[in-house]
Amino acid sequence: MYKIFFIFILFLFLFQSKIKNSYAQGTPWSGNCIVTAKGVDVPTIQGLECLFANVLKIIVTVAGLAFLIMFIVGGFQYMRSSGDPKAAAAASSTLTYAVIGLVGAIVSWLILLFIEQFTGVKVTQFTIPK
Repeated sequence: MYKIFFIFILFLFLFQSKIKNSYAQGTPWSGNCIVTAKGVDVPTIQGLECLFANVLKIIVTVAGLAFLIMFIVGGFQYMRSSGDPKAAAAASSTLTYAVIGLVGAIVSWLILLFIEQFTGVKVTQFTIPK
């Protein structure tokens, strides 16, 4: 069961990102990660901002998928328990942990927003001074 879950998450992780066009000798891509200097893309330290944002998107996606999969697995465990108290308790704990994880992620984001509103410091934005 865990191997199937791992393979499913791996495929979602690999195919989750958008496929971008690659230019072998054509127009270069100019995004947030690099600075264009005279038509040449030069990587800078500000590229870490883009890297951090991309990693954070993946972490949030994986956390949401983990909640969804744990919730579905807990529901199937309840259906398969057929009155067995131990199986029902295991299903209940799976659902409880899934909800606790989701609530924990939401509360941590709300705490960051509260700190941002209270202090005025933008803690939800990762920027490197130039």
